[in-house]
Amino acid sequence: MAWPAWTRAFGLALAVWLLAANGAAAGGAFSNWAAIVVAGDWHAHSGAPSEVFDNARRDLAKAFIATGVSPANISQFSVRPGNYPKETVLKSAPQPVYDRLMTLAKQAPDGCLIYFTSHGAPTGVVVDDGIWNPNAVAQMVDAACGDRPTVVVVSACFSGVFVPALEGPNRMILTAARPDRTSFGCGQADRYTYFDGCFLQSLPQSHDFTALAFATRACVAKLEADTHASPPSEPQIFIGPQLRPMLPLYAFQPQPSHALASARSSSTP
Repeated sequence: MAWPAWTRAFGLALAVWLLAANGAAAGGAFSNWAAIVVAGDWHAHSGAPSEVFDNARRDLAKAFIATGVSPANISQFSVRPGNYPKETVLKSAPQPVYDRLMTLAKQAPDGCLIYFTSHGAPTGVVVDDGIWNPNAVAQMVDAACGDRPTVVVVSACFSGVFVPALEGPNRMILTAARPDRTSFGCGQADRYTYFDGCFLQSLPQSHDFTALAFATRACVAKLEADTHASPPSEPQIFIGPQLRPMLPLYAFQPQPSHALASARSSSTP
């Protein structure tokens, strides 16, 4: 006899709750998640050299570790890893990113966290000297992460094009812009893009990824209004129906007050 739908939903909720509870007992809800942060370019919008994406890559990795991701389960990627000899950084290119995510997902099977920060186009996100299209990224995420809880953030112009390819019942997708809009803040002198800065600023104050997504979107809207950046980028949020009720259980590890103050000061674009 088939179980009623509400029974199956309850069973799924209980299973995810137990996973989150076990993760919290072992050191945090994200301690057994695989995580990658990819800086896909090293140019400002003008074409001049810029640290804007590597600044975000470095500080996002630190922020994710502070919220509970194990340092052993997170990898960073840069187009110019040789420029950062004191950091453990891999080369930003599709094959190394794919291979490393597959490895991390095997050693940390509870969930996936994937963050791209780069320039974008209506056809995808810039990674090294090419465009990584949404279907190819989706194939990587499907292969590595399967049906486990997965959060994908794409910080780039036109990044809303990734939502249809990546969405799924166990997925959360957060993008810096609509499919037909640019995002802002990738100048030569910028520390972070608007979206990355708002994400970093909002993270220490947020309980979980749902709260973080909406706080980041509100921050971006205010910053664009304050700086008269137009048309507004309108960051996109998708949360799959299976993951939606579970995300509050995946709570970020509390951060000390001095970390919150530091994030507020350093994340202002």
